[in-house]
Amino acid sequence: MILARVVGTVVATRKDPRLEGKKLLVVKPISPEGKDEAGYVVAVDTVSAGYKERVICVSGSSARMAEGCKDTPVDNAIVGIVDDVR
Repeated sequence: MILARVVGTVVATRKDPRLEGKKLLVVKPISPEGKDEAGYVVAVDTVSAGYKERVICVSGSSARMAEGCKDTPVDNAIVGIVDDVR
């Protein structure tokens, strides 16, 4: 799992049919202190996250186990919205 911040949306009019109706968001990994880390990731949103929200992302087989992602070609999924990091 990684902490990340939602920084954008991906619009793809042509995609695998199993991704129809799924919201794709661009997230930037962050440290527990909230500082940006390297890179960006596109993730399927399973929790209705919004712009600039801190989220928990999972990848690989964990992403395919997220709600609504079974038998879907995803490698990253947003599975939680972070309220606080202590």
